[in-house]
Amino acid sequence: MSACGGCRFFVLTLRTLCGTSRSASPCALLKLRTVSTSTRTYSPDSFSSGSRKTATQVGKLERISPSSGGVHRNLSAVAVPLQGQFRPLCRYDPLDLGDVDENTQKALACKHLRRFIVDPSLARIVTNHLAGDIDDGKAVIFECNPGPGVLTRALLNRGAQRVVALESEPNFLPELQDLESKLDGQLNVVHCDFFKLDPIGHGSMKPPVMYSEKLFSDLTISEVPWSADVPVKIVGIFSHRNEKSIMWKLLYNLFERRSIFRYGRVELIMFISKHEYMKLVTRPRDYKNYLAFGALWQIACDIELLHEEPLSSFLTINKKNKNSTSKSTTSQSDNLCLVRITPREDLFNSHLTPLNGSTLVLMVKQCLAKRKRRLIEQINSWSPGNGSELISKLCFLDDTMTGDVYPDEYKRLFELMEQSGNFTESWLYEEMLETTHTGHA
Repeated sequence: MSACGGCRFFVLTLRTLCGTSRSASPCALLKLRTVSTSTRTYSPDSFSSGSRKTATQVGKLERISPSSGGVHRNLSAVAVPLQGQFRPLCRYDPLDLGDVDENTQKALACKHLRRFIVDPSLARIVTNHLAGDIDDGKAVIFECNPGPGVLTRALLNRGAQRVVALESEPNFLPELQDLESKLDGQLNVVHCDFFKLDPIGHGSMKPPVMYSEKLFSDLTISEVPWSADVPVKIVGIFSHRNEKSIMWKLLYNLFERRSIFRYGRVELIMFISKHEYMKLVTRPRDYKNYLAFGALWQIACDIELLHEEPLSSFLTINKKNKNSTSKSTTSQSDNLCLVRITPREDLFNSHLTPLNGSTLVLMVKQCLAKRKRRLIEQINSWSPGNGSELISKLCFLDDTMTGDVYPDEYKRLFELMEQSGNFTESWLYEEMLETTHTGHA
């Protein structure tokens, strides 16, 4: 018994020296809980004004282990002097998001027509919707035109492992680069305009214009199979000056797997105008609004509305009066919609490939140019006499109009046409000539 008691005393002594919680005294446990509880007050919400804390945020803070919270804070405090200029992120010591007035003054340095997120509360709303993406940690986040970097800091505070800030305005680069130098690899700042990636033509380019091949190469991001997980998520606000043109460019690149889509199923998580969002999701038999633009995006991608925000929540800069957004002049139709657009894993197959993807785009554009035309007539205009056979295979009636056909049915129609081998592509060149004169549908 005496030997056993000596062993127990020896084991307890070792546990005490190692700091094992099982041997800690009640006073030590109380002290640990006190430190842990106090760290919860260091949430991102406590560093900005106008906070709109949601139930989701509160719930996530409460699920943190008390003991692990205290340990993380101590490690963060030790790591700063050891790493010199680098600062590892810790959720209990977040980056300051600033306040609306301060961020507005910084954004006014912009010389071009742009919209900004300057309210920390709005930035946190966005990051709440991206919580699953950030926690998953598999994809790199590209932020388009971060400006004063409010959303950038919110993403990092939320735990984003790698954020690439693509900023087109030189005036915003110094502060972003200063932040980059203080972190340990979580942020890359690139002088680049995402919306001007891969311009037509060849030759050397000067920033912010850039080829996606150089951008991805410099960031050491490699191509992955189309069936792989999403490698990159693009976050930002579409330019309201040429929003639709940019989306058409992305659409063609998607169907041909060019530009950013060469690297895999790159996902868009973007604010777009409510007007364009409604066109994006319009369904058949709405003969006024069901256009090729929406049908093609629905063929290619899953589309999810994450959030709708009044335009007055954003800062809009233009050349004339700098700040053109006024709460008294905006309406619900002016709202911006945060939309997740994820390319479908099963988009391509043996009949629809990146080589003929643009042909499908043009076919749908032709069909939906006149939405009350009978589909059988449209098919016969491409290949006389074959309309009835294809209509029968699709289980359509002879009086089915082009505006009645669902996006996935257009994809099926195209695949049947490719299989039949009876269709020439003369209509393709006619459409290309028409597009040159009239622009996108």
